[in-house]
Amino acid sequence: MIAHVRGTLVEKDTAAVVVDVNGVGYRVLVPETVSAVLPAVGEQVHLLTTFYVREEEMSLYGFATAEQRRLFEMLIGVSGVGPKAALSLLSVMDAEQLAMAIAGEDIKRLTSAPGVGTKIAQRIAMELKEKAAEIAWQRKVDRLAAKGKPLPSGRLEDAVEALMALGYTRTDARRAVETAAKSLPAEADTAALVRNALQVLTTTR
Repeated sequence: MIAHVRGTLVEKDTAAVVVDVNGVGYRVLVPETVSAVLPAVGEQVHLLTTFYVREEEMSLYGFATAEQRRLFEMLIGVSGVGPKAALSLLSVMDAEQLAMAIAGEDIKRLTSAPGVGTKIAQRIAMELKEKAAEIAWQRKVDRLAAKGKPLPSGRLEDAVEALMALGYTRTDARRAVETAAKSLPAEADTAALVRNALQVLTTTR
């Protein structure tokens, strides 16, 4: 498995790049959100990668962040979603936006990606919303920390803030978190609270 490539960028377009690593050129397929932030040809580049192997295909996919790669691997694990659709989603949204769209079951946003129809978008949201919520929350925490802003205190408030970041009102988020907390052990972490609160919100729609 090829987990990452580091070398000289020798070719670049919106869909793929070629990275020279000690004289060997690796062709890496990338989403547009990645190609847009890459350095100029001739500069050094580092990409996290997923090596995709099927009977008639062996391709290397590259990403700028661990979250992008994780979302890609989650997406291609959904029945009916191939690398092309996964790249399409990651091309129209950054990692946080995509995670929020999945967690919030924003079908309209998901189907804005070329090649992603309503049925596939619904399946993605249904299967990945809990994992996506964790990614969205962690991205928010990282962003606030980078800006030196204080984070919400307490697991319950953390979970409420995470759900609000996904588009829920504070009232709905707090009600769902309080309901979820009743069915979880006292030591349950924020991620568990968010997962269970999302289930509450989904079943009460």
